[in-house]
Amino acid sequence: MKVLMFGWEFPPHILGGLGTASFGLTRGLAQQRDVDITFCLPKPWGDEDQSFMKILGMNTIPVVWRNPDSELLKNRYPWMDPQDYFRCREHIYSDFGYLYTDDIGCIGFSGRYTDNIYEEINNYSIVAGVVARSEQYDIIHSHDWVTYPAGIHAKMVSGKPLVIHVHATDFDRSRGNVNPTVFSIEKNGMDHADHIMCVSELTRQTVINKYHQDPRKVSTMHNALEPLTQEIQDIVPDKKPYEKVVTFLGRITMQKGPEYFVEAAALVLKRTHDIRFCMAGSGDMMNDMIRMVAHRGIADRFHFPGFMRGKQVYECLKASDVYIMPSVSEPFGISPLEAMQCEVPTIISKQSGCAEILEKCIKTDYWDIHAMADAIYAICNYPSLYEYLKIEGKKEVDAITWDKVGERVLKRYKKVLGIK
Repeated sequence: MKVLMFGWEFPPHILGGLGTASFGLTRGLAQQRDVDITFCLPKPWGDEDQSFMKILGMNTIPVVWRNPDSELLKNRYPWMDPQDYFRCREHIYSDFGYLYTDDIGCIGFSGRYTDNIYEEINNYSIVAGVVARSEQYDIIHSHDWVTYPAGIHAKMVSGKPLVIHVHATDFDRSRGNVNPTVFSIEKNGMDHADHIMCVSELTRQTVINKYHQDPRKVSTMHNALEPLTQEIQDIVPDKKPYEKVVTFLGRITMQKGPEYFVEAAALVLKRTHDIRFCMAGSGDMMNDMIRMVAHRGIADRFHFPGFMRGKQVYECLKASDVYIMPSVSEPFGISPLEAMQCEVPTIISKQSGCAEILEKCIKTDYWDIHAMADAIYAICNYPSLYEYLKIEGKKEVDAITWDKVGERVLKRYKKVLGIK
């Protein structure tokens, strides 16, 4: 089965959980028999893993006729097959001379969530029209709202079924203060989709109730974990035996509930001073959180190391004694699984999708700072509880693998295509 996928980010250049999930799902799917994946990205960097699928850079697909030399293409994009460029060039379907293009007739992309995101989404969809006419595929799979218009375009061109993957909705990202433009893009994608995959039952219910989708075409497809590489396993944590570290790791935005982490920390520090708190990440609430920590008088016990990626994430997790994710609305939440994989006792909010599949952790309501504080204090002060969550938590997440998810996704594809 040939799958045409549209994504926005991919390791090692990730901005959040979408890139991690895209990698895991494609690798798990590629492990299934007779599956061939072409994954479209706005701007690949060339160091992405293409051992199990083909990556197409939308910034290398021409929309205006040019006749560059093959050597120029090889030198500029060494990871790309120049024949892809020339093959796609034969399928330019309209006059896009009004668009700003480079010397080889391609549109530039940032590959990020910039101020001109709607322009990038529209341009991505235009390029998707060329790709959809050039590639051979049986089914289309679009990851998250930024790629839904591209998926719709590919479906209209090819007549092939469209599966969209809801990694989050704007109801999650905005705490209900929904952006009408984003909502419109999301709903249009869902209305055109032949099937909708959601990362949790929580998200599935949002899709059904807030976007008015038929429950029969909406399924739950929980995320999973990649096994730790030897490099990560070999990390020796820098721990001080007389001091515990409690970590929040993620985007510092209202969706993630960082203020509840600070309030819980303030309560814990009224009972003991042998605990340090780490808020790793970046986001629009970071300065507010720094001020909040100062106002609570706990700045001497708080650290803000900034955004982390790759190995840094695991170094931070392995140096922690407790991991906490107090998200207000979390479609899934991969970071608690990563923490448990590193043998770190974990606290998550009941309002997170991963709470549906995790048992060997402590769950509290995101707003219940007293329960959160009690859980932090208990893990740090009762060795038997710490050891139980550490050992059993790792056992639990080690069984949550992407190859099982890939198997379920393939079954869903076959059902959509009417293959028994």
